[in-house]
Order: sequence, then C-alpha cells, then structure tokens
Amino acid sequence: MIKSIKGTRDLLPAAYTDKTGEQIHRWQFVEDKAREAFRRYGFEEIRTPIFEKTELFARGVGESTDIVNKEMYTWIDKAGEGRTGESLTLRPENTAPVIRAFIQHQMWIKRNLVKLFYVGPQFRREHPQAGRFRQFYQIGAEVIGNTDNPAIEAEVIEMLDWFLKELGITNSTLLINSVGCPKCRPAFNETLKKELAANIDKMCGDCQRRYEVNPLRVLDCKVPADQPYIDALPAMLDLLCDECKEHFEKFRSYLDTRNIQYTISKRMVRGLDYYVKTAFEIIGGNLGAQNSILGGGRYDGLSETLGGPPSRGFGFAIGFDRLVMSLPDDGNLQPPKPDYFIAWLGDEAFDRATRLARELRAAGLNVAIDFESRKLKGSMREADKLGARKVIIIGEDELRNESYIVRDMSDGSQTAVAADQAINILR
Repeated sequence: MIKSIKGTRDLLPAAYTDKTGEQIHRWQFVEDKAREAFRRYGFEEIRTPIFEKTELFARGVGESTDIVNKEMYTWIDKAGEGRTGESLTLRPENTAPVIRAFIQHQMWIKRNLVKLFYVGPQFRREHPQAGRFRQFYQIGAEVIGNTDNPAIEAEVIEMLDWFLKELGITNSTLLINSVGCPKCRPAFNETLKKELAANIDKMCGDCQRRYEVNPLRVLDCKVPADQPYIDALPAMLDLLCDECKEHFEKFRSYLDTRNIQYTISKRMVRGLDYYVKTAFEIIGGNLGAQNSILGGGRYDGLSETLGGPPSRGFGFAIGFDRLVMSLPDDGNLQPPKPDYFIAWLGDEAFDRATRLARELRAAGLNVAIDFESRKLKGSMREADKLGARKVIIIGEDELRNESYIVRDMSDGSQTAVAADQAINILR
C-alpha cells in the first residue's frame, strides 16, 4: 500500500477521521470566515503559481534565512521543449510571489493602494512536528502602495482581531516589535556582533552562521540552550532611529484607539530578511511550544529588490494548519448533514424519489437518496448514519395517494405531505 509522504496528510470528511485537525469542514469554516473578513476590508484574491524561479526567493526572502539555506524544495528544470534549464523552487512562502505579480502586471497603475489576499499550499523541507508540515497551508494578505502610514498596520490587525473572534479563538496574544530600517539596523547589527563575540562559540551552529551573515537572525533562534545568551542582548527598540521610533509609537497609538491589547516583545524578529519597522505575531494559548498562529510585518523596499517600482508594503501569513488546531471544540462546528434522506420502496418509487431529490436540490436543500433497494428499516439505518434531519418515505401507498411520509429523526414523529405541495412545504 502506498501512503502519503511524511509531513503531508489528507484532509478528509469528518466521517472518515476522528482527528479534528484533518476534518475538512473545519478548514472550510476557517476559509469562509477569512473570505468574509477580506470582503469587509476590501481585499481582492490573487492566486500565484506554486513554483517560481529560485532567484525570486533568494533575493526576496534573503540568502541568510533558514528558508533559503535549508528548507526549499529546488530543482533544475531540464532544458529543451520549452523548458529553460533554470533553477525552480516550490514556493516556501507567498509574499515574494505576490510582489512579483504586483510588478509583472503593473498593478500600481490601477490602484494607489493594492490590497490582495491568498489561500493555498506552501512547501518547506522541515522536520514535521505539531502543527508544522512539509506541505502546509497559509492564508495571507498584502497591502502595497506608496504610504507607510502605520494606520494601515493597525487596520489589518483590527481585521485579524475580528477574524479570530469570529472563529471563537479568544485566548490569543498579539506580540509587536520594531526591527528598524536600513538606517538604524546596520549599527544594531554591529552592536549585536560585539555583544555576541564572547559567547558565540557556545551557541548552536545556526547562530554561528547567522553571526557572520546577519546577526539579527540570531534573535530568531529557538534552541533552549541559547536563550540565556539571547536574553542578555540589547533590544532593537532601544536603538531605533527617530523615524522608526515615531512610526512605532504611532502604530501603538492606533492599536490603543481600537482597544486592541498587545504585548511588546523586544526579542521578536521575523524569519524573513525583507521586514522593516513593524513586526508582529499572534500566538495561541493551547498550541504548546509551537504556538505561533500568524505573523507578519512591514516590508518597504521589497518591490525594488525584485526589480519593481519604489513601493511600501505590509502583510501577514496565517498558519492555516495551526489555526484549525486552535479552534475551540465546543460542539458547535459540525460537518454538513442532509436536510432530507429519501427512502423508496419499488422501482416506480425510485423514479419518483430521484425526481423529488432533483427538485429539492434545485430549491437549495441538501438531499441524500439511497441507491440500493432495501427494506425500510435498512434505509432508516442509512439515514441515521448520514445524520439526516428528516426522512421522506415513498412506497406503494404513497404513490397511490400522491403523498409522501416525512419522518423527523429527532423524535420519530411522522406527517403526510401532498406530493403536489411537497416542494413548497419541505423547503
């Protein structure tokens, strides 16, 4: 038997799995709420290819990141027959592809402020763990334009606050920080190198590599033994330039105006090199050590890095997998069940049953019909398995009387419905 690859899994109807994180109706519930949030706040959907030129991620995400160095699925496309012989990569994240599309299709000509969202799979060669997979799913959004007004950031977080509350997730915490900008970050990196010099040889191999290439990435280390050294390092907030300080204070004031609670996390940095100024995460209280639900920040300059016009951007990505795991198990979220199950007795009744099913579905109802010839008791068992609310019974007597019997599965009560009035009554 061939099984799915480790780090991937099937998302199934609830009847086929007792793992809530794999039940497709929970994913659909989250996606429906996300689309409603995006509709309210004026975002439009974009769908980019699942693979791009490797150069896009090397330049956009950053050569020094773990994603580019260790986690990407990359291959050489064989030359010939329309193939280029260049390096291609399954997308490990979606911001760089969205900015590539923004540039390629000259979106700035049509809108002063481009607001896009996406839903789809990403791919990273990671060690599978709770809520983290090699093929994982993200919901994300990007706001791209010529303004770096922090009110944009606060409005996006306001949208996320509404979204999480609609999902019933109330035990989350918003963490915010500023990671500076090209004006103040070089000096901070030099300060970090000086402070790290005495202990870097005691830290993990990744930190030693980051120390040489991009010291700011050291703050992103999750190795427990390295945390005491990281906790002793200076904070970027204490060394911001005046512009970044003002931006961060305005951002906080806009959150305060919206009564959005937050915690300043001075050691928090995002795992991608393109972030500047505001960075944020929302963590969940019931996910254990891997507790980040979503994160994002500002990425002014990414468009220029990828060969586009000067643009400023702010966005986020939600870990769809972890978000589904965070949904409350309160019993209110149920998979769809038939409004009616049609049980029939005899060939003539089957013909009538299929016609009735078609008419009820056209009226917007969820209708199941038995395709096996069974005794009534067997049909009722099948209806019960499907969780049907009511069963419509069509037998010889019903055909003769031009009526149907409707049985309520919750209490067993039955009523007769005239066939010519059935659609109006049953709908």
